[in-house]
Amino acid sequence: MSAKIINGKQVRDEMLAELSNEVIELTEQGMQPGLAVVVVGEDPASKLYVGMKVKKCGEVGIHSELYELSAEATEQELLDLIAELNAKESIHGILVQLPLPGHMREEAVIEAISLEKDVDGFHPMSTGNLQIGEDCFVPCTPAGIMELIRRTGMDLAGKHAVVVGRSNIVGKPVAMLLLQADATVTICHSKTANLPEITKQADVLVAAAGRPGLLGKEHIKPGAVVIDVGSPKGDVRFEEAEEVAGYITPVPGGVGPMTITMLLKNTIDSARKALKIRA
Repeated sequence: MSAKIINGKQVRDEMLAELSNEVIELTEQGMQPGLAVVVVGEDPASKLYVGMKVKKCGEVGIHSELYELSAEATEQELLDLIAELNAKESIHGILVQLPLPGHMREEAVIEAISLEKDVDGFHPMSTGNLQIGEDCFVPCTPAGIMELIRRTGMDLAGKHAVVVGRSNIVGKPVAMLLLQADATVTICHSKTANLPEITKQADVLVAAAGRPGLLGKEHIKPGAVVIDVGSPKGDVRFEEAEEVAGYITPVPGGVGPMTITMLLKNTIDSARKALKIRA
């Protein structure tokens, strides 16, 4: 048995074409989606990620604005900028690239972003709304994971999903999304005893522990859908897992390409909501 590869790049390209059409439709109605991206300092990885996001905005027709603050900028200067962007009608999404310099409180910065423009889905109110099943922007990586699972054709209702990892950015929110899709969900982590016994029950296994090579074929139920969120090398030992799984994401080329795509989708959805309010 050899698993089918879930090609995140292909899904991304298909979605970008769909999103581009949505942008054209909204722009024709006088509402071009707009995303503001803020980066503080000179961290090379942050600069790279920000550049990729701005580039993808251009590819689908989203108006983007890049704001670069020095590492010496004060927290208040950043909060003042966010306040300006909250009030700016041409901006429908605000993204502050993390991590921030040590003298800035990430919690304060995230909470300053308007809930209506929180396209990263990190605001505490967004987190709470996700928990109780209310309308909100879903964090981009978990949203991408759900899209990849959907594209396998699996009906999650009644299936057992196991999430390995409990981060606020991936593990917890994807567990909530799987639960909302009527899966039975188990969350495992670094203190979980007898990990292979639990993961081998999973119809869907999401590996988001951030521990390269943590999971091998002994952890996987034959025919399972395996989603590897680990970066840069993957939490799953791919060659082993491919022999057992039914579907599997590669690293790179699986979940990674979906994250920016879902950010763009959230921005477009925000613009659509703004259009309804204006109407």
